[in-house]
Amino acid sequence: MSELTYVLVVDDEVELLELVKTYLQKESYAVLTATSGREAIEFMHRYKVEFVVLDVMMDDMDGFTACERIRSFSQVPILMLTARSGEEDKVKGLKLGADDYMVKPFSPRELIARIEAVLRRSERMNVQTNRLKMGELEVDVNGRMVFVHQEPVRLTRKEYDLLLFLLEHRGQVFTREHLHERIWGMDTEMGTLRTVDTHVKTIRLKLKAAGALLQTVWGIGYKLEELS
Repeated sequence: MSELTYVLVVDDEVELLELVKTYLQKESYAVLTATSGREAIEFMHRYKVEFVVLDVMMDDMDGFTACERIRSFSQVPILMLTARSGEEDKVKGLKLGADDYMVKPFSPRELIARIEAVLRRSERMNVQTNRLKMGELEVDVNGRMVFVHQEPVRLTRKEYDLLLFLLEHRGQVFTREHLHERIWGMDTEMGTLRTVDTHVKTIRLKLKAAGALLQTVWGIGYKLEELS
């Protein structure tokens, strides 16, 4: 598993946090730990978290509330931990948007296997629906729709084409000339190089809530990349 996969583990039992962190790091995951639901939500906004392990019973903000808050702005996979073996916690967690749950005490090896299974399932769903994601930006390629924090963003045809091209080539720098030829070159109304700048400016404004994704590389051109 790529070391760039960030797993956020949330539990007010420090010893458990350290145990889970150790096992996950052995599997090359990058691990963040939080001891409260509020701290977990802060981390969700600060880091590119790709999986959340979330305990139900916490004093500051319980796992159910934290799960509901996270689901209000992110579809990151969530596995909930509960000390109760009955189905009440499981049903409640799943209804709030959790993807899986485990009962304490649990085997760290089984936890890792569950995480990997949920991640594989999530990846297959993204492939099947042909969706591209970068942080809180998500593009439904089939439907030509753009979402930020799961809220639709309306782009013009050329704005969408430019965004999609950069997203498909994330991290790569393209000159204004290259982008103009790629997006406008076959159009009857080709515009000018200033057209590229204007569209970049408009896209930035519309995607502002997703952070500084569309970046200027001074003296060269533009690229789409998530800031670390």
